[in-house]
Amino acid sequence: MKNRWGLLILVLLILAAALSLVLSRYGLCVHRQTLSLAGLKQPIRIVQLTDLHNSSFGTENRRLVEKVAAQEPDLILITGDLLDQNDIRTDIAQTLLRNLVPVAPVYVSFGNHETAHEKRFGTDLRACYTACGAEVLEYDWKELTLCGQTIRLGGISGYCLPEFYRKTGEARPEDCAFLKDFQATELPKLLMCHMPVCWIQNGSLDAWNVDVVLCGHAHGGQVRLPLIGGLWAPDQGWFPGRECGLYRSQDGAHAMVLSCGLGSTEKIPRFNNIPEILVLDLIP
Repeated sequence: MKNRWGLLILVLLILAAALSLVLSRYGLCVHRQTLSLAGLKQPIRIVQLTDLHNSSFGTENRRLVEKVAAQEPDLILITGDLLDQNDIRTDIAQTLLRNLVPVAPVYVSFGNHETAHEKRFGTDLRACYTACGAEVLEYDWKELTLCGQTIRLGGISGYCLPEFYRKTGEARPEDCAFLKDFQATELPKLLMCHMPVCWIQNGSLDAWNVDVVLCGHAHGGQVRLPLIGGLWAPDQGWFPGRECGLYRSQDGAHAMVLSCGLGSTEKIPRFNNIPEILVLDLIP
């Protein structure tokens, strides 16, 4: 009898693991965050997508587009790694952008895979994405009017170390120059930045005057263990502890939203980690 119970438990565990692998590859979930933001008069709803890595959720990503549209966003922000640096194809990313543009204005910042793709294949991804109706913000910013109010939106693929790291040669001058220019406004400031590590480990959230930073790259730790969290994240290593969610500066004035993303290029598949559509409601 004990052997039968043991076998049954083993079978159930295998089935549960198989189901989790399938959901972590083909499922979609919506996670919500709400932030109050000084200077806003009306709420703004943002959908953040990140780390698609050429994944498909239905034909031409139809399931993904329909789920995004159901959130009724005012703005769609894509924080890098739409495609794969080792795959020349761009059609999956382009088709998704074309299908999202009718839903809401779409802005894209680059991730490390866009940067590597351009170097490897000579692709002009800014032109590629722009041709689909999206706007690319890469070391660039724009002032937008949404719901009758103006915000400043920027995008950068760099690590964004605090400026004092320039003394050690670690902070890139172009990152610091962009951020100093970007933060010089009284408008609410939103920044798309693929790399999260410096914002949560090196004090960038305290050093730079940016209200909200939206990041990806960490894939939610790839494998998410019950009661423990993510197993591994790029730049953060094993058991990073801060691989998804909402993080604030020490004074609470600034926040970083880190999405689990949608896809992966890792050898270990996503597990217990359903691809995520992140909905960020900014309120006065």
